[in-house]
Amino acid sequence: MSDRRARERAERHQLIIRTAREIAEREGWDAVTTRTLAQRIGYSQPVLYSHFANKEAIVTAVALQGFEELFEATRAAFSVDSLIRAYTHFALGNPVLYEAMFTLNTELKFGPDAPELLKNTFATLQKVFAPLAGDQDPETFTEVAWSAMHGLVTLTRDSRLRDGLGEERVALLVTLLGSAP
Repeated sequence: MSDRRARERAERHQLIIRTAREIAEREGWDAVTTRTLAQRIGYSQPVLYSHFANKEAIVTAVALQGFEELFEATRAAFSVDSLIRAYTHFALGNPVLYEAMFTLNTELKFGPDAPELLKNTFATLQKVFAPLAGDQDPETFTEVAWSAMHGLVTLTRDSRLRDGLGEERVALLVTLLGSAP
């Protein structure tokens, strides 16, 4: 494949991902279909299928972008307070992207077989939480801390908690995780 054709293919690939994300931002993930994508970008459905096998593969590509953005949003955090605030700010500020990352079906695997980007994102969490683990396994402690942040974000996003107490909840989570044994 020529350099020009490879570049055009890569640009088309990114256009599909960007358009899927834009549609989801405006209309929700149910509106993201290969038919709608093909119409919006001006390519046939077979062209989309030459890039992505199905909607799950498209959501996976969007989710990977989300993990890259989450990594960028949290990598400079060196304290429990700055990490939790960066994480919750990212998640609550990007609800559709966060949904792709953690709620929708994707091809992503977490754990030892995860893509490097997911491992790097987890490592940003672990660098802050591992020193607080005490006698606990640092990885497990980080998973539980991450679960607490994710739970707070999800319950807040879905309006399952009382209004007006977001800052107090974040401060309490910072205190609880920051004062771990």
